Amino acid sequence: MNRARKRVLLASPRGFCAGVVRAIRAVEKALELYGPPVYVRHEIVHNTHVVRSLEKKGAVFVTDTDKVPEGQVVMFSAHGVAPSVHEQAAARKLTAIDATCPLVTKVHNEAVRFAEEGYSILLIGHEGHEEVIGTLGEAPDRITLIDGPGAVGGIEVRDESKVVWLSQTTLSVDETMETVEALKTRFPQLSGPPSDDICYATQNRQLAVRQLGAAADLVLVVGSQTSSNSQRLVEVAQQAGADAAHLVDSADEIDANWLQEVSTVGVTSGASVPDVLVDNVLRWLAAHGYEDVELVEAAEEHQHFALPRELTAPIRRATDTTERTA
Repeated sequence: MNRARKRVLLASPRGFCAGVVRAIRAVEKALELYGPPVYVRHEIVHNTHVVRSLEKKGAVFVTDTDKVPEGQVVMFSAHGVAPSVHEQAAARKLTAIDATCPLVTKVHNEAVRFAEEGYSILLIGHEGHEEVIGTLGEAPDRITLIDGPGAVGGIEVRDESKVVWLSQTTLSVDETMETVEALKTRFPQLSGPPSDDICYATQNRQLAVRQLGAAADLVLVVGSQTSSNSQRLVEVAQQAGADAAHLVDSADEIDANWLQEVSTVGVTSGASVPDVLVDNVLRWLAAHGYEDVELVEAAEEHQHFALPRELTAPIRRATDTTERTA
């Protein structure tokens, strides 16, 4: 490698996936239809910049439905929620809009179907993540959370001939497959989902960052600390051979000391990161001598998800009915 030449390798694809585009547009559409405030249960996507931008437009982010005034509009984030959350919203007469990513909904539907068929479900994922909490809620008496290959030992199931694995959509592909192999050793008759649960965007971004890690001295992943898929990109870059990899929320978090002895910097971003943040990182790097930018293309993406049905045929809020009859 010619260490005298400073350059940037920019991953493609990177940034927004179809599910994130849908979720953000859903909040904006709800604000258009109902007016502010529109309450959102948890962060609509795990990115600080996106959340702050939507707050300025009138979105109010809350930790749970009991924080939403009765009769108001509440939106569920892209990560999905348990059935009990829908029930709580109905009990509080909330107008609920479900912005769950369709690929997360796919996992929920698989959990329900396998539970109805009598399977023990082993859900590979990170404890406490919102997506995992929502999936567990679909069949809590049938699902066991497996947080990495080290958690496989000691698992007990009702019937070892009826065991299936599912996974959180934003995991490391390699780590997930390592866990699956450990599960297959423990349960030789283990079944899997009809198709991969790890979403296309997660896989594509990991494929691209793997190429960056093999060619770059330093990899910068733009994304928030709360973003699981962004955290995984850092891990994949390191595993692929990068001397160092860091997760930064914005260009302001880059440490110039990281650039010592570095000729090639890889740049990518998580699936909930707007392009403006990556552009700012590229400008910061250019100001420090890294002006040459080469695109590393790993896959093409053309996915598009329609808005939640509640926004294509909006319903009146309970408060609207009250005002009309008063």
